[in-house]
Amino acid sequence: MSTLRFLLPALFAASMALVTAEEEPDAAIEQPALPPGAPPIPADLLEDDHVREELAINEFTAPSIAKIFDSLKSLAPLPLADYPREIPERMPLDRADLAVELGFLIADGFLVVQVGELGKVEELAGQLTRYAKSLGAGDRVNRHAASLLESAKKGDVEQLKKELAATQKDVELELVTLRDADLAHLISIGGWIRALEVASGAVNKQFSPERARQIMREDIADYYSAIIGSLEPRIAERQNYIDMQTVLSGMRIEMLIEEGEDPSPEEIAEIHQQAKNLVELSLMRAQP
Repeated sequence: MSTLRFLLPALFAASMALVTAEEEPDAAIEQPALPPGAPPIPADLLEDDHVREELAINEFTAPSIAKIFDSLKSLAPLPLADYPREIPERMPLDRADLAVELGFLIADGFLVVQVGELGKVEELAGQLTRYAKSLGAGDRVNRHAASLLESAKKGDVEQLKKELAATQKDVELELVTLRDADLAHLISIGGWIRALEVASGAVNKQFSPERARQIMREDIADYYSAIIGSLEPRIAERQNYIDMQTVLSGMRIEMLIEEGEDPSPEEIAEIHQQAKNLVELSLMRAQP
């Protein structure tokens, strides 16, 4: 079933390409590829725009950080003050580290907007531009940074969210042109880890079975575990990524809820601890 889910959009895109290529019979038709063994992206984390793109569902499509936060709406407001994060003065030299930290920045943007701390948007916009520029997507992100500042001045929360979502999307599109799928996935992974850290902390602090169910997403943990395993060896064989995949594999099992049962406070406390472990591991920079 999961294979068909990926192949059907790809086959449709290929058939449309054949029609276009009738006037050029020798034109090569490139079908989108997928990371080997990757499970489907959880449907509620996929932006509608991705489905309409020329490349359809492809190796560069990653879960939307905006959609991740949409899935946590019932937990709002998330306790950002309990989980402050200082942005390092020195940016990482490694592009994989840049991508993960950019994902954290985008997630912090959604957290800042959710709690109404719009005065922090200016610094955040500047950092987003710096990181995007280092990844080669600065031109695409500059206009979003300007709009973030304007929307913050107006107190336009919905537009702020749209610009943050568009920031991830435009960096991802730039990475498509560079054929760098791994970085697109790492941005998304960074955003999810930051969201999980704060969200699981919120549920751990104020537990209820209904709130707990919002973070018990074994499908997301399973997806990111598989993605880490599919990264190029230069990244996947770093010890922190090996450890991240181990944590995610265990978390996937811990997040499974038997039919008719509710998550327990103890289970949520363990998920929260593992989320903090993922934060620490994901922010370990490559050694020069």
